Amino acid sequence: MPLTEPYDDHLPQEDPVALDGAVGNPDDNVVRVTSGASDPTAGDGPGTEPEPTLPEPVRQRIVTLTAAVLPTLPPDEVPVPLRRVAKFAPNRRARLGAPVIAAQLTADPLFRQRVTARVLTDAGDLGAAVVEGTAPAAADPVEVAALAYLARPRGWRELIDASGAAVRAEADSAVVAELVREAEQRATRAEHDRAVARVEAEKLRDELARVREELGQLREESRQMARTLRETQARERKATELLATERGRAARASADVDAELRRARARLAEAEAAAGVARASAKEARSVDDARLWLLLETIGQAAVGLRRELALDPVDKLPADFVADAFAEQPGTAPAGPAARARDTDDPARLDQLLALPRAHLVVDGYNVTKRGFGEMSLEQQRKRLISGLGGIAAQTGDEVTVVFDGAERMHGLPPAPRGVRVLFSRKGETADELIRRLVRAEPAGRPVVVVSSDREVADGVRRHGAYPLGADSLLRRLARS
Repeated sequence: MPLTEPYDDHLPQEDPVALDGAVGNPDDNVVRVTSGASDPTAGDGPGTEPEPTLPEPVRQRIVTLTAAVLPTLPPDEVPVPLRRVAKFAPNRRARLGAPVIAAQLTADPLFRQRVTARVLTDAGDLGAAVVEGTAPAAADPVEVAALAYLARPRGWRELIDASGAAVRAEADSAVVAELVREAEQRATRAEHDRAVARVEAEKLRDELARVREELGQLREESRQMARTLRETQARERKATELLATERGRAARASADVDAELRRARARLAEAEAAAGVARASAKEARSVDDARLWLLLETIGQAAVGLRRELALDPVDKLPADFVADAFAEQPGTAPAGPAARARDTDDPARLDQLLALPRAHLVVDGYNVTKRGFGEMSLEQQRKRLISGLGGIAAQTGDEVTVVFDGAERMHGLPPAPRGVRVLFSRKGETADELIRRLVRAEPAGRPVVVVSSDREVADGVRRHGAYPLGADSLLRRLARS
């Protein structure tokens, strides 16, 4: 905003002010600086020229100088509008109070003179030169114009105009320098772009050459593929012809096979009829053999009864398995090996009934092998109770000796008493039920029928070597279910 100066009658009439060597003139109420030459036409009053238009840097410098000296003035010399601004921080005073400071400098010449006195004192030699109306060549034109505006010596308007011209020339020079710098940058970028363009052009030429080479290869491959396609089509035609020929042969062969199949089915029907006749004959022969075997067993049983009477053998209180149960595998038996296996491993409950019908038969059961196969969803205690109860029924029906063996690791104390005719054994620590079963078989005399029920192949093979009859667990389970 331009700084304007009021007429002289704005000053107090009764007390002219003199600051730092300046004396007041009571005739025209203008305060002049007596330390140097002054322009009598530069005073304030009616008819004076209007305030010059200050360049923006000069106006900002005037505000900055005023803001710097504002706190040094006595409070009563600070205008009321600026008293609040004077309390601002230095960096905020010139920035926030600039409009008020500029207006006060224009409207209050006395305030401007007070500020000028302190600014000239701080400026030193430069301030003295400006008051004399001269400007050193090396001085900053903005600083000279600001001091000239405040002090207003003779020719101060020319100093401000010269400063404005210098500022404008400097700004123009800066603009020209900026334009030159931008032009140089654009030239540099253009040169760089041309270099990049040359490199890209080289790359594109190389890429074009490579694409042309690849195109030639593709054309050659296309010609080869076309030739291969023609050859493949020719082979396909030949294969189609051969396929038609082979289909005719296959149709004839299929007809021959169908005829042969019909003849084979006829022969199979004849063979099945002959096999049926042979099975009927074998069944009749087996029935005769079973009758003979039963008669032989009855004869042997009656002979054994007669021998017992002749030899006057008393009944024994303990059986061989009782000795094994008492020793719990502490004294392994040394019975001689029995004859070869006397039965085949089968799960047929009828086979179990036939073996239990033999005189003085001994049934040995692998306990957990049977229970986990038949009713493994129950707890171990319930499995043992169910198996022992079922074996008690078999012992009561057949009168045979029955021994069931469990692994000792699962043994529980306080078991209920076993049914009559059933012996319950648990293997000792470090010994399995399989080993105890084999020991029971070895303890039996040669010739006594011993039936071992277990689906463990190792157990079955072991007891078979000692002359026992191994049967699967399913044979006993079916026998118990039937009971």
